This record gives sequence, C-alpha cells and structure tokens, in this order.
Amino acid sequence: MKQLTGAITALVTPFDKKGNVDVPTLQKLVAFQIKEGINGIVACGSTGEAATLSFEEYSLVIKTVVDTVAGRIPVIAGAGSNDTHKAIHLSQLAKKSGADILLHVNPYYNKPTPAGLLAHYKAIAATVDLPFLLYNVPGRTGSNMTAATTLRIAQEIPQVIGIKESSANLPQMMEIIRSAPKNFSLLSGDDNFTLPIIAIGGMGAISVVANETPKAFTQLVQHALAGEWEKAKKMHYQLLDLMDVNFIETNPQPVKTALALMGKVEEVFRLPLVQMEKKNKEELKKVLKNMELI
Repeated sequence: MKQLTGAITALVTPFDKKGNVDVPTLQKLVAFQIKEGINGIVACGSTGEAATLSFEEYSLVIKTVVDTVAGRIPVIAGAGSNDTHKAIHLSQLAKKSGADILLHVNPYYNKPTPAGLLAHYKAIAATVDLPFLLYNVPGRTGSNMTAATTLRIAQEIPQVIGIKESSANLPQMMEIIRSAPKNFSLLSGDDNFTLPIIAIGGMGAISVVANETPKAFTQLVQHALAGEWEKAKKMHYQLLDLMDVNFIETNPQPVKTALALMGKVEEVFRLPLVQMEKKNKEELKKVLKNMELI
C-alpha cells in the first residue's frame, strides 16, 4: 500500500442514554468527518473507549465505520492489548469487519522487554494479514519504546507501516524518521506536537481535536506537509486552546463532552470514565464558545 499520510481522526464511540453503542449517531459522526475532508479514521482506539467494548460491540463499531466510509478513506482499527492472544483475536475481528489497517499499542502493565515487544508483534503479523501501525504512548503503557526497538520491529516485520508516536520525545522521533524503512510513516499522537513533528519529517497525525474540528485540523496538516509553514502555524495557534483543553481531564472525557455540547453525541461514558468536573467543563465551554463551536 502507499505511504499513510495526512490527518486521521481518533474517533469517539457514541453511546445512547442506556449505555449501548449508538449506531445511527456513529454513522453521522463518520459522515461529518468525511464531509469535512479528513484523511482517515481510527475506530476503537483509546479515544473510542475500546477497553470497555465487548467483542460483539467492537466488531459492530468497526463494521459500522467501514460501511459508512465505503472505501473513501482508510479505516484503522485499534486492536491492541497487553495479552498477545487477545490482540490477535481483536485483529482477526477487525479484518473480518473490513478494517484496512490495524493500530497496536505497546503492551501495557506487563512492560515487556524489547525482545518481548518484537515477539508480540511478530505473533500478530504471522496470524493476521493486514498492515499495522505501532503505538508508543508511555503515559498510558508505563514504558517507552526506544527508537532502536521501533526500527528493529519495522525492519523485521514488513506489515509494520508506521508508528503513532506519543512520547513527546522529538530526538527519539528524529532517529526513527532518519533510519526507518522506505514508506514508513511516523504520525503524531499528540495534537499539539503535530506541527513540529511534521517539520522534522513526520507524515501527519492521529488526532483527538479532529473530532471537533476535522476541517481545520486537516488544513493544518496539509499546509504543514506542503511546507506552507506560516499557514500551518496560523492554524496551529487557532486550534491550540482546544487541543489543550481536550486534555484538561482524561481523554476522551473532554472531547466527548465537547461533542455533546455541540449536539453531536450523548454525554455518556463507560465506567471507569465519568462526566467532567464542573470547573473543567466550564473551561471547556469557554474555549468552545471562543471558537464559535457552540
């Protein structure tokens, strides 16, 4: 496949008032993303509360997104687990549901060694014939995957086509970009790092803020990829307050609350996630009003 690039939304999973997956609302969210020009969608990532979905719900969400996208943009399925067998099973379900690409977070809690990480990803690649992205997010997994480990995995497993990097470690990312195989994509996993990451050779971002402002975030990414730095910088600072307030509490609590305030989803989470603290919600409202989103 051609190199993965552009602005990709880490989509929320909408629930109805009874706490069930809200399929009609999910279809509307995907249609909104495509209308606004987004370049790809991640379904069932951490922003999509995937950890709380049953296998049946997981398949339902992926299939709904795939059917609604109808081949217009890539659909990436979050399929990671700290249990290699579960990660394989989720990958198989994602493939059966029509996903184009998988996203695999480094196993959390277990904290495997570099040899364990390589064995984990080799086991997935040997079982499921889909390309996949690695996901390095030390804040959630408790450990950082070094550039050397990332490069070794990319070199030994051809199905690995890129990495979502959320380490905030730019020197580490530079080393990956400098030495990665051809057509390997390093994507920003932090919205506020998108501009500097593209400046050092990154190929785009998997974004939370694109749930609320897909058109503007896509413009930011496309300007940066085209080397139109002044335009990209302008968009970056227009979105920066929203990027920041989306993480005033644990993601996806703020972004899902924002979408509820915008009239796009119900303000329903699955435990252990809960509704935002009042003071933080007021800060979120202030930013949304300043940006004329509500």
